[in-house]
Amino acid sequence: MAAHHDRPPGSRGAGGARTDVEKVLLGGTTYRSLAEQRLSPAEERFEKGRRMVGWFLAPAVALLFGLLPLDMDGTQQTLGAVLLGVIVLWICEPVPIPVGGLIGVSAIILLGVAPSDEVLAPFGSTTVFTFIGAFILAQAMLKHGVAQRVAFFVLGLPGVGRSTVRIILAFGGITCVLSAFVSNTATVAMLMPTALGILAVIARLMQDRGVVRPDFDPLRVRVGAALMLMLAYGASVGGLITPVGAPPNLIGRGLIEEATGQRVSFAQWTLTALPICALMFAVLGVILLLINRPEVRRIEGVEDYIRDRRAEQGPMSRAEKNTVVAFGVTVTLWLLPAVVGLVSGTGSDAYALVDDRLNEGVVAVVGAALLFILPVDWSRQETTMTWRDASRIDWGTILLFGTGIIFGAMLSSTGLAKTIGESASSTLGIASSFAITAFAVVLAILISETTSNTASAAVVVPIVIPLAVAAGVDPFVPALAATFGASFGFMLPVSTPQNAIVYGTGCVPITRMIRSGITFDVVGAILIIAILPVMAALTGIGG
Repeated sequence: MAAHHDRPPGSRGAGGARTDVEKVLLGGTTYRSLAEQRLSPAEERFEKGRRMVGWFLAPAVALLFGLLPLDMDGTQQTLGAVLLGVIVLWICEPVPIPVGGLIGVSAIILLGVAPSDEVLAPFGSTTVFTFIGAFILAQAMLKHGVAQRVAFFVLGLPGVGRSTVRIILAFGGITCVLSAFVSNTATVAMLMPTALGILAVIARLMQDRGVVRPDFDPLRVRVGAALMLMLAYGASVGGLITPVGAPPNLIGRGLIEEATGQRVSFAQWTLTALPICALMFAVLGVILLLINRPEVRRIEGVEDYIRDRRAEQGPMSRAEKNTVVAFGVTVTLWLLPAVVGLVSGTGSDAYALVDDRLNEGVVAVVGAALLFILPVDWSRQETTMTWRDASRIDWGTILLFGTGIIFGAMLSSTGLAKTIGESASSTLGIASSFAITAFAVVLAILISETTSNTASAAVVVPIVIPLAVAAGVDPFVPALAATFGASFGFMLPVSTPQNAIVYGTGCVPITRMIRSGITFDVVGAILIIAILPVMAALTGIGG
């Protein structure tokens, strides 16, 4: 298929069929081959070259590492070789990213790293069910127009809808605040359909005003990448604000308390994390918009456009109301453990009971099930969603994160993560508190990039605590820094569930996510290393 050019802003395209923006953005397409994308000649050459390199580089890297005469357990070396090969597949994309993960999982079993039952067990994790339930809810919001209705409401707020920059920053702020109390994954899953709806409106306006060609590809606009990345990164930053904001927080805090006997209160955690998160969000707002500069900054006439579209929508249908009810029940149940934790404390029996029963994966599935129960027309036994509708969810992203969880579990069970940490520390001669803290943050971020942030916290914190103790350093701050660093994996879709969700929209090319993510990995590491010890001293953590 011939490549198409998007003309520069202000020009009007001639010829070519007019792109149905809503169909492309909201149609569920994720992993597209080169033939399915519209690329400039330069982009097409780069993409072909990147993917061709991947075919040869992935097996070469895996084979080379596997054959090196390393003083390492054979199982660990084999796992490392497979993981390096998969990372190359994920970066170069000679095959779709979910398939790359499945190839790696198959290789782990075929090469005898672990039995198949042990390797495949993480596919039944709560995160996978959170994805499935959240994606079905999102599909209902898209099918029945709830996402578009909310999008029009947000765009209609005074001053917001006139600027793409304000829209992006507003979404980032909302995501950041919500993620402090709601699961990062759940927050992005809640807001993603609305963001897609707003992006569809922006892309349609760009199309109507001749900013792009009539047959442009709305999945490849920079404003879309900026909006989606702000959702994912804003959730990662906001999830650090409270101890209940993200699973790595609870895992890291529990491991620290168990190993050191020192407890971090809710208030201490929040006061310590807040300055880091505030600065990181400011950096996100500036750098993300510089790297992914929107094609248009001001959108003229949007108020009239939105007013007309809202009038066309009319009152909410029964299906829309049912979708809102199912969504509201899900969000309420997601929030309830955090509310109980605020009232009675995260160490109380009430919090433990509610948090255990209202597992976020179970809640997501319950919310999705409501869509198949709430009727639209009882006499015809017509419900809000059909299984045909639900089957259109993005199974590729679910497979992608499932494989990421598997690699995290294998890193821990084979001892490879511990070997990496101990070898690096002895080689680098780490002895001071500052050096161990820096090492902890960098290692946590690196592991989080290639696996899940939850796995990163579970693997790195147990490595850092004995290292600090052996060096005669208080392990509290380094272990807490590792916990924070585990949430700062920004480069790859598999790094965090929220990265996987926004990548699943098809609006964020892997190369753009890597380029933006590297910047924030570095900035996040610097902020944690520089600010965390100071804030820990001021709030009395570990003292």
